[in-house]
Amino acid sequence: MDHVELEKRPPEPSGREPGGAGASGEPGGCLVVAIRMPVRIVALVLVVPVRMAWDALAAAGRFLHRTVGRPVGRALAWLARAVCVWPFVALWRWVLVPAGRGLAWLARVLVVVPAGWAHRHLLAPLGRGLVWLYARVLTPVGQGAWWLLRGIGAVLAAVGAGLWTGAVWLGRYLVVVPVRWAVRYLVVVPVRWLVRYLVVVPAVWLYSRVLTPAGRALARCARGVLRLLGVVVAGVVAALVWAGRVLLVVPAVAAWRWVFVPVGRALVVVGREVGEALGHAWRVAGYVSVAVGRFLAALFRWVVVEPVRRVYRGVLTPVGHAVRDAVLRPVAEAVRGAGRTARQAVAAARETVRQARADVRRALFGEHPQGDAPASREPRRPAGRTLDGSTTALTHLTKD
Repeated sequence: MDHVELEKRPPEPSGREPGGAGASGEPGGCLVVAIRMPVRIVALVLVVPVRMAWDALAAAGRFLHRTVGRPVGRALAWLARAVCVWPFVALWRWVLVPAGRGLAWLARVLVVVPAGWAHRHLLAPLGRGLVWLYARVLTPVGQGAWWLLRGIGAVLAAVGAGLWTGAVWLGRYLVVVPVRWAVRYLVVVPVRWLVRYLVVVPAVWLYSRVLTPAGRALARCARGVLRLLGVVVAGVVAALVWAGRVLLVVPAVAAWRWVFVPVGRALVVVGREVGEALGHAWRVAGYVSVAVGRFLAALFRWVVVEPVRRVYRGVLTPVGHAVRDAVLRPVAEAVRGAGRTARQAVAAARETVRQARADVRRALFGEHPQGDAPASREPRRPAGRTLDGSTTALTHLTKD
């Protein structure tokens, strides 16, 4: 049995909260309520004509595409094929292909066949002779000449190597060794002593006694100046940062927080409501357009189509049947009878001419024997197939 609940259940959440917010969590309030209905009414009034015009243009476009676009496109395609494709196909098939075949035959007769004959009977024997000459005459002569030249070159190389070794030894002990000793003990040692005691020692003294103390003093002065400049720059930067924060950041933050954010939220709400209103109006306009289109289609059907259909079914069809039964069928029967009469007359005339020709032939050449009768030139019809006169292999086997 069902039990009775003694406690009251909490109310279920409805589709729209009391504050105007929807179940989807959309922001609500007096602004949304004040904007929504006027915007939707204005959007519906403005969108309905646009949607109906759009649907009318779409229907007209589909009608023009079916009735005009497709036939015109097919006609243009046929014309393009007739103007651009078929002439080139005919040119290729009846001009270029025969001309190419003729040129190929001419090239074969004038070039390929003579070239093959020349290669077979002139160039190939000449090449074989040259190969034999190279292998049997030039190669042995060249190898002997190479062996002779290589021996002469070895002898000349040995003589040249001995002469070069002697010249190098003489040049080393007569020129290089005396020159090296003179440069080392007459030029290098005095110059090294002069450079050391006239340049290096005074430079070291000047660096250690004069330049080093002066550089240290200048470094200390530069560090002090840099510290002073750092303090001045830090103070200037701190002052500029404070002035920028007071003059730019604080007003910008205040304008963003108290002006742009509320205005942006209001514009977002207005834009969302306008978009939803346009979408709702577009859908409603679609329903209205469909209803108007159906009404106009029904009106056209009852005003134009139904009267035409009734006139065709009740007037034109009986009249057409009467004309067919009273006029067309008798005329067709008369035409068919005249055709049969004409065919019979032509057959009778043909038979008469055949008999007259046979009589003339008998009068001129006499009566032919039964076995020597000439074969008729008229076509004979094959006899009908019977059970005894079948020509199949199975029938011959059963007869045997």
